[in-house]
Amino acid sequence: MSREQSLRNGAGLMVLGALIFLVYAVVFLFRAFGSSGFELGVDTLNGITTDQLDKLNPAIMGYITHLHVAIAGFIAATAIAAGGLAWYGVRDGLWWAWIIAVIVPVVGLAVALPMHYMGHFNYNWVSHLGPIYVGTLIYVVGALVALVGLTQAPPAAAQVRR
Repeated sequence: MSREQSLRNGAGLMVLGALIFLVYAVVFLFRAFGSSGFELGVDTLNGITTDQLDKLNPAIMGYITHLHVAIAGFIAATAIAAGGLAWYGVRDGLWWAWIIAVIVPVVGLAVALPMHYMGHFNYNWVSHLGPIYVGTLIYVVGALVALVGLTQAPPAAAQVRR
């Protein structure tokens, strides 16, 4: 595969992964306002529903909704940033864009994922984390394909232009 093909295909896969993150964020946002559950894959917290929690203290559900909206915003912002860096920077063979496009989602996932494995609450991992894992897998494959292109020497004409 040529350098240009690797960069284009890798960036395309990175954008596809980022689009999955963006769709997840949109679903997360709508679910914060229009669902009986807490978030994707979390219907109750130790058997307590959102309605029961709201009756106990409406401020708690207001606060949880507030956090879910904020999280949806940060997931969406990360998806847009990573996808934009991939499409407009990685595709053009810019190392700095690839580095930032890899670091941004890694930081988000490194902060968010460990809490899911501490047993604080039950969730359906397929619907709760499955889309993020699928998007991450596609994104990582794209980053590796693009990395192959980045490590190849650019054509002589491209070296002169830079």
